[in-house]
Amino acid sequence: MHSSLKKLILILLPVTAFLFSFAIGRYAISIPQLMSTLYGHYFGSVTGTNLETVVFNIRLPRIFAGMLVGAALSTAGAAYQGMFKNPLVSPDILGASAGAGFGACLAIYLSQSGLIIQVSAFLFGLAAVFLAYLINVKLDYDPILGLVLGGILISTLFSSGTGVLKYFADANDKLPAITFWLMGSLSSVNKRDLIMVLIPMLIGFTSLFLVRWRLNVLAFGEEEARALGINTKKLRLIVIISSTLVTAASVSICGMVGWIGLVIPHLARAIVGPNYRVLMPVTFIVGATYLLLIDDVARCLASVEVPLGILTSFIGVPFFILIFKKNVRGWK
Repeated sequence: MHSSLKKLILILLPVTAFLFSFAIGRYAISIPQLMSTLYGHYFGSVTGTNLETVVFNIRLPRIFAGMLVGAALSTAGAAYQGMFKNPLVSPDILGASAGAGFGACLAIYLSQSGLIIQVSAFLFGLAAVFLAYLINVKLDYDPILGLVLGGILISTLFSSGTGVLKYFADANDKLPAITFWLMGSLSSVNKRDLIMVLIPMLIGFTSLFLVRWRLNVLAFGEEEARALGINTKKLRLIVIISSTLVTAASVSICGMVGWIGLVIPHLARAIVGPNYRVLMPVTFIVGATYLLLIDDVARCLASVEVPLGILTSFIGVPFFILIFKKNVRGWK
């Protein structure tokens, strides 16, 4: 496919998905209605109250959240795959998702408010990765294998903690809330949630995009990267902190959503190749579009909303097999 055509498609894809997501749902909105509502809201014309409420209080925050979370998990996954030089790495490899899941479940178990649940999830996600990194430092082992080992240990620890909370939770009230949160959903996202995660996501995205070209150098190996003037220890720390910020922020507002950070980087790699200068922005765009469309399916597939985590797994597994089968040679 010609490069200019690829660029055009990548620009039109998220825009089309954005408008499409406004239009569909139990409260159907046509494109002309949407345009008139947007115009009326920002330029002072009279609009229908119900329509304006649906567009600005329900769908707009949810659509932006879906795109942000999809972009965050995909970008973090691509960065980790480049850093670890492993195609099977995902954003939760260092325990961010497990830690955030435990933090949210603990807050739900203690009957805290929605804001406290999100803050707790975010902080425990950061704490989990910090502990994994600390284990790696204390072990003084191979930097890559040590991080993976630390991530596995911390993920297991926090997953066990979540299991304990589920075991002791009230089966009629708190256990269903914990279970539903862990399956992932954007149904309760509002403007406050977006504002809360905007700063950590902005910091994380900016850092990852600034160092993305250095991930190409890491592909040559540790010694080669150092010979080319790259401080590999500092680079890994930047990638870990940035990826943790966007991953923990994502999980804090939508729960556990798997396979995005594993599948989408491979799809982007199939489209534009392994150069991280181009791969990272394309992963950002494709990830945002992908999760937004998955969320559209989640809210329209049945009379009750299907959890995002279930859909991303069902769709992600065959999708990953298909993409990885065709592009596995790029990792050898």
